[in-house]
Amino acid sequence: MEIKKIVILFFFFSFLGISQTKVGGKVVDEYNEPIPFANVIFKNSKEGVITDENGDFYFESTESYTHVIVSFMGFEKNEFLLKPGLNKNLKIVLKEGTQLKEVVIYSGKTSKKDNPALVILRKIWERKRKNGLRMFDQYQYDKYEKVEFDMNTIDSTFMNNKIFKGMEFVFNNMDTSKITGKSFLPIFINEGLSEVYGDNVAKREKEILKATKNSGFGDGDGVNTFIKDLYAEYDIYDNYLKFFDKNFVSPLSRTGINVYNYVLSDSMYIDNKWCYNIVYYPRRKNELTFKGDFWVNDSTFAIKKINLEASKSANINWVKEIYIEQEFDVLNDSVFLLKRDYMMSDFSFSKKEESKGVYGKRTSIFRNHKFNIPKEDKFYREEVNFYDNSVFNRPDDFWNENRFERLNNNELGIYKMLDTLQTVPKFKRIYNLASILGSGYIQIGNFDYGPIFSTFGFNDVEGQRIRVGGRTYYGPNDKWRIQGYTAYGFKDDKVKYGISGRWMVNPKNRLILSLGNRRDVEQIGVSLTTSNDVLGRSFASSALFAGGVNNQLTNISLTNIGAEIEFVKNFTFQTNLSYRTLKSASNDFSLDYYEDLTQTKVKSEVKQSEINFQLEYTPNRKTVGYGVERMEVDNNYARLFLSYSQGLKGVLDSDFDYQKLQFYYRQPVLVGGFGRLFTTFETGKIFGTVPLGLMGIVPGNQSYFIIENTYNLLDYYDFVADEYASLHFEHHFNGRLFSRIPLLRKLNLREIIGVKGVYGRVSDNNIMINASGLNYIAPDDLYWEYHAGVGNIFKVLRIDFAWRGNYLDMPNARKFGVKASFGFYF
Repeated sequence: MEIKKIVILFFFFSFLGISQTKVGGKVVDEYNEPIPFANVIFKNSKEGVITDENGDFYFESTESYTHVIVSFMGFEKNEFLLKPGLNKNLKIVLKEGTQLKEVVIYSGKTSKKDNPALVILRKIWERKRKNGLRMFDQYQYDKYEKVEFDMNTIDSTFMNNKIFKGMEFVFNNMDTSKITGKSFLPIFINEGLSEVYGDNVAKREKEILKATKNSGFGDGDGVNTFIKDLYAEYDIYDNYLKFFDKNFVSPLSRTGINVYNYVLSDSMYIDNKWCYNIVYYPRRKNELTFKGDFWVNDSTFAIKKINLEASKSANINWVKEIYIEQEFDVLNDSVFLLKRDYMMSDFSFSKKEESKGVYGKRTSIFRNHKFNIPKEDKFYREEVNFYDNSVFNRPDDFWNENRFERLNNNELGIYKMLDTLQTVPKFKRIYNLASILGSGYIQIGNFDYGPIFSTFGFNDVEGQRIRVGGRTYYGPNDKWRIQGYTAYGFKDDKVKYGISGRWMVNPKNRLILSLGNRRDVEQIGVSLTTSNDVLGRSFASSALFAGGVNNQLTNISLTNIGAEIEFVKNFTFQTNLSYRTLKSASNDFSLDYYEDLTQTKVKSEVKQSEINFQLEYTPNRKTVGYGVERMEVDNNYARLFLSYSQGLKGVLDSDFDYQKLQFYYRQPVLVGGFGRLFTTFETGKIFGTVPLGLMGIVPGNQSYFIIENTYNLLDYYDFVADEYASLHFEHHFNGRLFSRIPLLRKLNLREIIGVKGVYGRVSDNNIMINASGLNYIAPDDLYWEYHAGVGNIFKVLRIDFAWRGNYLDMPNARKFGVKASFGFYF
C-alpha cells in the first residue's frame, strides 16, 4: 500500500521517482560563467558525471548520498550538501584555485608529453588488439538484448491534450530517466535472445536468433531490424565509432589527442583490480566527439568501465543526446570481457532542453563465454531467408526463465498497455495516419491504395497527369503481391496503365517469378544502366520544376516475364524475357531510323524482343522482412551489378539483333574522421546496330533538383553512346571543415564536393541508321563537370553549385547551374 501511495505522489508532485538521490543543476565560476566538463560525483563513491558544454549536469543513484563533490582543473573543489530525494536546479560555484600542491594543471590542450593521462592512453593503444575476444582464435557466448522507445519530457500540458482523451491510462507507465532526469513514457519494447559465434582467424562471425518478442506493433522482426540498424555495432577500441551514418572519434582512438583533452583524475580498486580514472572532453565544439571518463587497469591497460556522451553541439540532426555505458568482467585475472552495454539516444526535432522527443534505448548483456571451439566454414554461411516461426512465438514462461535480467514494472506494463491501445478506435486512427505518411499507402482491408505521393504530375506531353493505383497487402511478409495503376494525361487525352505480379515460389533461396505489362509515357535515357522494371518511372518523366524543353518523351509498351534466385546471402541471379515497343510521344521529337544501311526506308516505331541475364552482389546489405518484397534499412553498402542482354530479331516481329553488356559498381567508403566518399563506376557496350531508342544515352538533368548518377549540366540526349565508361566521385565532409570556422560553426553546415566524367563512342553503323534528326554526339573527349555544395541548411536543404569542365561550345551549353534537394538526414 505504501508503494502505491508513493506512485500516486510521483504523478502529482513533479514526477518524483523512486531513486534515492537525484541531482541536477549548473556549475559556474565566480563571474557566473558556466564551467564545461567539470567533475560532479557523489562523495565516497565512483558514481558521477561530467557537465556539458553549458555547465549543466544531471545524474541519480539508487543509493542515498548527502554530498556531491564538484571539481575542475584550476578551481578549488566544492563539496555541496544535498537534501534527501530530488535536488533540482542547483547552482554550484567554483572559485579559482590559489594553492595547488602536487597537481599539474593543464590549460587548453593537454597533449604535453608529461601528461600522465597520455602515457596511459599510449599503453592502451599498444594493447588494444590484445584484449577481450581478440585474445582467442574462436569464441562464443550468449546474448540478451532489450530495445525500448520512450516519449520524453512529458508534462501536464501534454498529458491533458485532447488527443489523449480516452487513452489516459497510457500515463500509468511513466518513469524518469536516470541520465537526464526527464519524465518519459515507454511506447515500444523488443527483447531478443541469441547465440554468437566468432572466428578471429577466419574473420567470421554469426549470430543465431533464438527468441524475440515485440511489443505488438508489426510482424516478425521488421521493427527490431530497423531499430538495430540505428544502433550499429561498435567497438570502443576502434578509432571511429559509427552512429546514424556519422563517424564519431573514439576517446581511445590514436587520433584522439587531436580532438580531446585528457586528464588523470583518480585511481582505486574496482573488483580487486587497481584502475586509473581518466576524464576526457572535446577541444572544440561542433565536432563529432564525446565527453566522459573511463577506468583502465594498471597492468593489462584494458578498459574496466567507460561512459561516452556525445557533445550537444555535435553536427548531427534529430538526435539531442547519445549516451553509452560499458562494463567489463575480468576472466582468469587478465581477460577483460564486455559484460553489459547500454546506449541511449534522444531523438528530437530541436536540441533545446525543453523540447519533447523520443528516447531510443538498447541494453545488451553477454555471458557464458567459451573459447577455442572451432566450427566448420559452412557453419558461418548466412542463410538467405531465415525464418523460424517458433522464434517469434515463445511463451511468457520461456521469457521468465531465460531473460538475463528481470523487466521492471514499467517495462512489464508496456506489453499490456499496447495490447489495450489496439482496441481504442481513436488510437487506431492516429496509428493509421502515421502509417499512411510513412509508407505512402492507405490500407483498405487487404488492399493498399497508393502511393499517394505519385497522384499528380506534369510534363510537356501529358500536361497535368493524374494517377491512381494500389497493391495487395495481407502483411509485410507476403509471399505474393499484385500491384498496378492507371493514369490519365489531360493534354494528350490518353489513358496509361501498368500491372505487375510477383510470387516467391521457394522462400529458402528466394526463388521469385514475376510477370507484368506497362503502357505509359516515359523519359528514357535518364540512366546508363537500364532496367526491365515494369512499374518503374523516372522522376524526369513528371518533373514539376524543370528547365529547358521537356518534350522528348516516348510512348512505351513493355511486357516482361522474369525469375530471380538468391544463391547465397546478398548474391542474386535474375533472368528476364521482355518485349517492348517504343514510339515518340511528341511531334517535336523523333525516334525514326533507317531499316537498313542503304537509307531507303524510314521506320518510326521500334519493336524489340530481348532476353536478359543479371548478377547482383550487395555485401553487407541489411533488409527488413522475409516476404516477396523486403525493405532496405539503408544504402550504406557496396553494389556490383553485371547485365547481359541479347536482342532476338524476328521473335514477335522484333527488329534488331544485338548484344548489350553493362557493369555498375557503387562503393561508399568511410574516410576516417573526414566523412564519406561515394564512388560510382558504370561501363557498357552494345554489339550490333541499334536505333536511338535502344542506344546508351548519357543521363542529363534538366530539373532543378539533384538526381543521383546524372550529369547536372547536360540536357536529355546531349550525348549518346553505344560504348561508354562513367565515373563519379562525391565526398561528404559532414561539417569537418566548417566546424573550424567560428562564424559558421553554430550553423552545423556540411560540405560536399564532387567530380563526374564520362567517355563514350558511337559506331559508324549506328550513325548511318539514325533518321531521328538528332545529331549524335559522343563524349569521346571525356566530358566532365564538378560541383561543390552545402548541406544541412535548416537541417533539410542541400544546395549544389555545378561547373562544366569542357564541351563549352556546344549549342545552348549550360556552363553553370544550381541544384537543390530536400531530405531528413541525421
